[in-house]
Amino acid sequence: TAALALTIGLLVAGRVAAQSPPSASARISGVVETVSEDTLVLKSPESGNVTVVVPADTRVTALENRRLSDIKPGDFVGSAAIKGTDGKLHAQEVHIFPEALRGTGEGHRDMARPEQSMTNATISTVAAAPQGQMLTLNYKGGKQQIEVGPDARIVAIVAGNRALLIPGATVVVTAVKAPDGTLTARSVQAEKDGVMPLMF
Repeated sequence: TAALALTIGLLVAGRVAAQSPPSASARISGVVETVSEDTLVLKSPESGNVTVVVPADTRVTALENRRLSDIKPGDFVGSAAIKGTDGKLHAQEVHIFPEALRGTGEGHRDMARPEQSMTNATISTVAAAPQGQMLTLNYKGGKQQIEVGPDARIVAIVAGNRALLIPGATVVVTAVKAPDGTLTARSVQAEKDGVMPLMF
């Protein structure tokens, strides 16, 4: 999850850059090893050290923690969820998009894990549920209801800057892989004040 796609809400964790087809998007999570003016070297748990070119205009975002009470009708959100034995979708996390990113990755799609999905949509209603709140999410062509319990991670996506790209910081990079294997970042989400980027 998710341009930002992350394209932020489209996020599928741990895609190994070396396995991505030529000119395809790649999503790399890791810890910054070294930084230069336009290059990051990341230590990725999946693929070892990965070098990524980061152009000057690359969008950098970060996250801030939020509470369940901060979610309200009209918000555009992304939610990674697991279908429970009760047949309902239970949120693992909810990320609240800024207005400038409304519509990013809109829709509902399956993720890598069985019964796991990602929904990027506008909240139409927020109602009480046995274990928290029930969100009704509307997107073009459909809607989903997702129960958000007390254990779900809730964050807001906020603007960041290149000052966050320092050795030791955890980042998630959405990049384009060229035919020669070069990875060029389209966006970076970085750790800020101890708040980790979205890994889904």
